Amino acid sequence: MSNKDGIFSDAGINTQLTHLGNDPAGNHGFVNPPIMRGSTVLFPDAETLVTEKQKYTYGTHGTPTTDALCEVVNQLEGSAGTILLPSGLAAVTVPFLAYLSAGDHALIVDSVYFPSRRFCNTMLKQYGIEVEYYDPAIGAGIEALIRPNTRLIHLEAPGSNTFEMQDVRLISSIAHTYDCVVTMDNTWATPLYFKPLEHGVDVSIHAATKYPAGHSDVLMGFVSANEKHWKKLNDANRDLGLCVTSDDAYQVLRGLRTMGVRLEHHRKSALEIAQWLESRDDVAQVLHPALPSFPSHDIWKRDFKGSTGVFSFVLKAEPNTFKQKSHAFLDALSIFGLGFSWGGYESLAVLVSLRDRVVAKGPTEGPIIRLQIGLEDVADLKRDLEAGFAAAAAVA
Repeated sequence: MSNKDGIFSDAGINTQLTHLGNDPAGNHGFVNPPIMRGSTVLFPDAETLVTEKQKYTYGTHGTPTTDALCEVVNQLEGSAGTILLPSGLAAVTVPFLAYLSAGDHALIVDSVYFPSRRFCNTMLKQYGIEVEYYDPAIGAGIEALIRPNTRLIHLEAPGSNTFEMQDVRLISSIAHTYDCVVTMDNTWATPLYFKPLEHGVDVSIHAATKYPAGHSDVLMGFVSANEKHWKKLNDANRDLGLCVTSDDAYQVLRGLRTMGVRLEHHRKSALEIAQWLESRDDVAQVLHPALPSFPSHDIWKRDFKGSTGVFSFVLKAEPNTFKQKSHAFLDALSIFGLGFSWGGYESLAVLVSLRDRVVAKGPTEGPIIRLQIGLEDVADLKRDLEAGFAAAAAVA
C-alpha cells in the first residue's frame, strides 16, 4: 500500500477511486501501477526458497498489480483482506467451499442469483451439505430456521431479478448469536452505496464483471472478509488455486477510477425510466427498490446510499399471451441489447424466469423483463422502449 492511501481513505468517494492503489513515486512517476505478468518468481538464496519468506512466491499467490486492486477494494469495503477470482459466480462459490463442510446446513435467500442456486443444488448437496431457501422478507423469522448444524447464511440485497430488500443488520445479528458466518452478494449496490461489513456481514461478495470493470469486457469477482473470517477464506482460495491475471486486474483498476461518476449516471437514468414505466397503463408493476411504491423501499432508504442501473418491470398481459408479448417487446428493441450480465456502458434487456423459486414466488401479473440502463441518453432509451410496448400491444 502506498503511503498516500491513509490520506485518501478519509476523502470523498471519487477522490478515493481516483487515487487509491496508485503509487507513482514507486513506479518511476507513472500514474497507473504497471502490469506485472508472471508465473515463476525467483528467490535470492536457498534459505528464502525453502521458507518462502518473501512477498511474492508464485503467480497464483498474487502480483503487484493484483495487490494494487486488492488494496483499493479493502479500503472501499473496510475489510481485512480481499481475494480476486475469475468470475462473479466463483466469488459466491469459494466462500461456500471455505466455510461449509459435510453435514452442515446453509440458509440461502430464495431470490439468489440462479447460478448460485445451481451450485447449491448440485455441488453443495454432492458434498453432503444441506441447503434450505428462505424468503428475503423473513427478517427476525430467520431465527426459526437456524439449526444446531447451520453454519452459513447467504444474503443478496436487492435480490436477483425481483430486487427484494433484506434487513441485513437484523439477520446478521441473529446469525452471529448462533455463530453462523454471514455472506452477502452486494453486486447491485457496490461498496459505494452499501458496505456489508459495516452492517454485520462477515464476507462481502461482488461480481467485479459488472460496475467495477464497467465495460463488458472483463470477468472477475471480489470477495472481502472481516478479520475473523479472512484467514479461512484466504487459505481455502490458496488450496483451490484460483486467481486472476494481472492484465484483468489492471482493466478493473482502470474501470474503478470512473465507477463513481458512471454509477451516478446509471442511477439517475434508471430512476427516471422506472418512474416513467410506473406511470404506464401497460406496466403492471415496477420492481425498483428506490421507488416509494416498492414493498421493501423503507429498508433500502434506511440502509443504502443510492441505487444503480438495474431493475425489472412486469409487462401487463393475459397468461396465455406472456410468451408472445414478451418476445414481441424484446424483438422490437434496437438500442437495448438482448444479453445477460449488466454494469457495462450499454443498455440491456432480458426476460426473467422465476421457475427456480421455492418460497418467494414473485409477481404473476405478466412476464418480468429486467433492464440494465446504460449510459445512453434517456430520451433515446424511452423511444426504444416505446417501440417494444407498441409491438407487445400489437399481439392479439
